[in-house]
This record gives sequence, C-alpha cells and structure tokens, in this order.
Amino acid sequence: MAQPETKFTSPVSLAVDAVLVIAFFLFMYTFVSPHVPSNDKRMVLLWGGLCSACITGVFWLCIQMFRVVLRAQREANRK
Repeated sequence: MAQPETKFTSPVSLAVDAVLVIAFFLFMYTFVSPHVPSNDKRMVLLWGGLCSACITGVFWLCIQMFRVVLRAQREANRK
C-alpha cells in the first residue's frame, strides 16, 4: 500500500532560505566586488554580481543538503 506523501517544505522554511540566500549574496558581493580588476562601475556590478550569484547557488545547495541530512538523521534516531 502506498504511503501518503508528506511535504518537507513549508512557507516558513522557504522564507528562512530566501533570507539566508539574499543575505549571503549581499555579503559575497561586498566581499568580491573590490577584487574586480576594473574601474568601470558597470563592470564591477556585472562581474561581482555574477561571481556572487555562482557562489550563492552553491550555498543554496548546501542549505538543501543540510536539511535532507538532518531530516534523515532525525528519522534514524526515532527508529
């Protein structure tokens, strides 16, 4: 017999993830933008934003993997 599907995401967890990802993007942009080898503000904005977006994507994947592992560990401890 098929087990009913349970939702693993909630609006609160999505909001927390969004806040963390946006804060991490802004932090990385402020860290990376001084290292762009250009004096043109548009180039600094472009390349700083692209680099920060890439790193933020990896951060988002880490958050999701952490949630999956934490859920699996909690379910293993219940049994």
